[in-house]
Amino acid sequence: MTQGVRGTRDFYPEDMRLRNWLFERFHSAARSHGFEEYDAPVLESEELYTRKAGEEIVGQLYNFEDKGGRRVALRPEMTPSLARMVMARAGGLALPIKWYSIPQCWRYERTQRGRGREHYQWNVDIWGMNGIEADAELLSVLVQFFDSVGLSSEDLVIRISSRKVLEEVLGSLGLEGEIFAQTCVIVDKMDKLPEDVVEAQLSDLGLSSESISTIRSVLGITDMQSLSSALSSDSEALIELQSLFSLCDSYGISDWVSFDASVVRGLAYYTGPVFEAHDRAGNLRAICGGGRYDKLIGTLGGNDLPATGFGFGDMVIMELLADKGLVPELSNGVGDVVFGMGTELRGAAMQVAAKLRSAGRTVDLVLENKKMKWVFKHAERCGATRLVMVMPDEWAEGKVRIKNLDSGEESTVAMDNL
Repeated sequence: MTQGVRGTRDFYPEDMRLRNWLFERFHSAARSHGFEEYDAPVLESEELYTRKAGEEIVGQLYNFEDKGGRRVALRPEMTPSLARMVMARAGGLALPIKWYSIPQCWRYERTQRGRGREHYQWNVDIWGMNGIEADAELLSVLVQFFDSVGLSSEDLVIRISSRKVLEEVLGSLGLEGEIFAQTCVIVDKMDKLPEDVVEAQLSDLGLSSESISTIRSVLGITDMQSLSSALSSDSEALIELQSLFSLCDSYGISDWVSFDASVVRGLAYYTGPVFEAHDRAGNLRAICGGGRYDKLIGTLGGNDLPATGFGFGDMVIMELLADKGLVPELSNGVGDVVFGMGTELRGAAMQVAAKLRSAGRTVDLVLENKKMKWVFKHAERCGATRLVMVMPDEWAEGKVRIKNLDSGEESTVAMDNL
């Protein structure tokens, strides 16, 4: 049994170095914007995810009955857990809340490039703020992250729309309520399903061929000028989006964003602006996505609180960085390799290693009797910068020999000056 469960990943040390590198940039982008980190259990009540029957996510749950007879599930996403946590301290949290997390999430679905059955997802959310400024702040976080890993606006684009665009169009067709939510789920899969399948699913909801044609026409809009022509001048969706793009200009990130009416997002709880980041070459699935979800707490039995946020998986971004040649080569962080020549000098080598570590150096101590050729190869594998050798003659004088592995220079240093 050398294979893990299908759709899961093992992280060997070299993989962990890359994962930590990626997560450090997640942390940095969020913290630089004043967000605080939180976490929640990976195991939640199944009911937290099944209140909205019919959503794709319900069929993807890793769910089961525990030994106490309770229905539980591994979290497929973090937002419901966050909503539960906010509800638990309703009225006791200073608003607005600016929180982020990097949870492991589980979904039983078909594995493909950039999609497994478990993944880590960077979640960044703002709660308690009605203004579109909160949505612009999230886009700024994203751009700072992309820039930090070497990507530019020529590599990817953040496509923005609003659920209110489709809501206003469907409202003009007399379609509201649950039909609207179900339509969004279908529309979100338009690029993944054949055209006749999409039309059949929309027809099953009761939409006429004229309504379907209107929806397709609106979803094809990719610029704000055309949107202005399609919607009324007092359209809430239009005014909100115009404001959002203006704020992006203030942040200096206009090159990174564009309007695309086809972005609706599949989850039923979105209520306003929504966005997805895509590679401009179109080779990969969405890198990340999010939007405003002002009524989520109400669906869970609490009082509604305005909220907006995004989820950013760890898999697609690494595919893009690999395609662009931006995946860094990382050493294991060892600065010094310490080697004692002979069993009788093992204790001395431990003293040297301890002294270096107390000075803040990262030290790998060779614990076995090895030949010098092996030690040099080991230091090279570690990416160490120095080899510290405890030799009989030097140690008798309270000294060690140090070889700089970059320059090849050697020197003898007194233990007191180490």
